[in-house]
Amino acid sequence: MAENRDWMYNAPRVSVEFINNVNDFLERAFANGAVGDEICCPCRICCNRFWYSRDVVYNHLIVKGFVENYYDWFFHGEGVSSRMDVDDNNEEVDVADDAQDNLDGLLHDVFRDVAEESLVNQEDDLSDHEERLTKEAKKFYKLVDEGKQQLFPGCKTFSKLSFIIRLYLHKCIHGLSNEAFDDYLAIWREAIPEINLPKSYYEAKKIVMDLGLDYKKIHACPNDCMLYRGEDGEKVACSKCGESRWKANKQGVPAKVLRYFPLKPRVQRLFMCSQTAESMSWHAKERLQDGNLRHPADGKAWKDFDSNHPDFALDPRNVRLGLASDGFNPFRTMSISHSTWPVILINYNLPPWMSLKPEYFMLSLLIPGPQSPGNNIDVYLQPLIDDLKELWEVGLLTYDASSKQPFYVRAALLWTISDFPAFAMLSGWSTKGKLACPCCNYDTCSQYLKYSRKMCYMGHRRFLSDNHPWRLNRRNFNGHVELGKKPESLSGIEIVEELHGFVNDFRKKQKKKN
Repeated sequence: MAENRDWMYNAPRVSVEFINNVNDFLERAFANGAVGDEICCPCRICCNRFWYSRDVVYNHLIVKGFVENYYDWFFHGEGVSSRMDVDDNNEEVDVADDAQDNLDGLLHDVFRDVAEESLVNQEDDLSDHEERLTKEAKKFYKLVDEGKQQLFPGCKTFSKLSFIIRLYLHKCIHGLSNEAFDDYLAIWREAIPEINLPKSYYEAKKIVMDLGLDYKKIHACPNDCMLYRGEDGEKVACSKCGESRWKANKQGVPAKVLRYFPLKPRVQRLFMCSQTAESMSWHAKERLQDGNLRHPADGKAWKDFDSNHPDFALDPRNVRLGLASDGFNPFRTMSISHSTWPVILINYNLPPWMSLKPEYFMLSLLIPGPQSPGNNIDVYLQPLIDDLKELWEVGLLTYDASSKQPFYVRAALLWTISDFPAFAMLSGWSTKGKLACPCCNYDTCSQYLKYSRKMCYMGHRRFLSDNHPWRLNRRNFNGHVELGKKPESLSGIEIVEELHGFVNDFRKKQKKKN
């Protein structure tokens, strides 16, 4: 081990050495692995299962000590591959002291703790191993190997891949044209003839696309009526409102563009790292099942889903997703009214300390402004829905780096996460007015307050037990005794039956012309 951590178990817990090292550990943990003001406690009792503030974790470690064999601080922002490497003489070398880039650092914002796995480093017979690799896995590992190439002989600051990504990032941040990027590459090749760089922006972009860091641009009607995809991909005007596909007096420049980050290759990437691939089954193999609610797998919704779809639950690697969406102003100023809507997928297969990390969030859609899409958000969700339906019905051939075997992975969207206004957009149920409650449905107990000009909802006592004293409390509520029963929630089948034959008119409301 590059860093000696024997103090965790050999030094007396009241010694200055142990206390100083615990403080150093807490500094690193809160810098890299904190969620809010808490980290998971690595003491002998908590075993990285419970989250506490710094003072509580400090007291636990001083009194109880560290959990056994926790030399690699994986739950506190440190992966094995990101902290150490092995040189040609099988001696461990601290990567922090080595100037060379590795894939972990380059792709830290996309996937964490990427294992150093490539075709040339597998212990299996190469020909047999290659037969088991899927096409996407071969492409990925080929790029990993190419990324380890030196930028030029003797260069220890950049690898070929890290330099290309750094240039590509520079181009995006500063808005450089493709021609300017080509000129950059030409200058570098002229200054260092033996430099290992692509010849054009097109070749550099292809490398980034193969790594799964690209997105698709899908033209949209400016009135949110339709997307120009599939059979409508070649149309130049909206088939519903007749609005032109292009901006006025700018032929070839789309009026509105949806950016879609394809889901299927990103699901495949989850299993191409051995550490992440193992974590995808954490909820079934390592989760403590003692009846306490610590993970969505402990909840009723997850268990009901498994009982209703036993074929899906048979393989714990099948992906359970949650969808979150909300609008934000990208210009950081209240003087401009603009609302861009990201749609983010959350992977609930992972343990809690991983699934809610930004590194594991999957940005799926960027719905353009300037106004909120409102009920028309369904139009923009179409490409994501198509991928989800394919992942549910057919599955996707994927290579599992932990078992070194291909398999068909499936995915299901179990939850949506949003505030009440966004919930109205995603569900199609209005969350304001007389029928604002999506649970009570048509049995919503609402009353209009004449002088405040607002709706008031007072039927919440119906959800209490029949003998609850608050049901008879007139004074502190609306002056009436509550004898009603809680409304029955509609089942999925009932909702489908009610919506049978309903046609939703997707389009932005047009201003009336005088």
